[in-house]
Amino acid sequence: MPIDKLSAILKACPKNVRLMGLDLGTKTIGVAVSNQDQTIASAVTTIQRSKFSRDLEELGKIAKEYDIGGIVLGWPLNMDGSAGPRCDATRSFADELAKYPQALGMEPGTDMWIALFDERLSTSTVEDFLVKDVDMSRTKRKQVIDKLAAQVILQNALDS
Repeated sequence: MPIDKLSAILKACPKNVRLMGLDLGTKTIGVAVSNQDQTIASAVTTIQRSKFSRDLEELGKIAKEYDIGGIVLGWPLNMDGSAGPRCDATRSFADELAKYPQALGMEPGTDMWIALFDERLSTSTVEDFLVKDVDMSRTKRKQVIDKLAAQVILQNALDS
């Protein structure tokens, strides 16, 4: 099962399928999906995290609804480019996802393509946009920031 940085597994990216972008936080998971041509990312929802089985169930519903063929998972590198504890947690989450392809709508025995993509500043970029350009209140920002961060992560991956 290919799980690696996007640059390392780009050639193995499934074609003509939607990709799901995830912004994995400790309390929430922001979710975005691409179109089938993998050119445009759209924010979908924010999942309130609990135990992994429930998170997997919620992601599975979305993956099946949108017929997802691969995942781009935000890779939370430190500002100096080094991998820290959040990267370890993200890699563990990716490894767990890979164990349950059927829950994500894949055929039994099918490998899930999971790309790790540098997400530095994605949330702060969205926050700045919502404050400066949209003038959105803190309460409303809290409701949309994670799914918009997932959209930024996925769109940046698609553009690269």
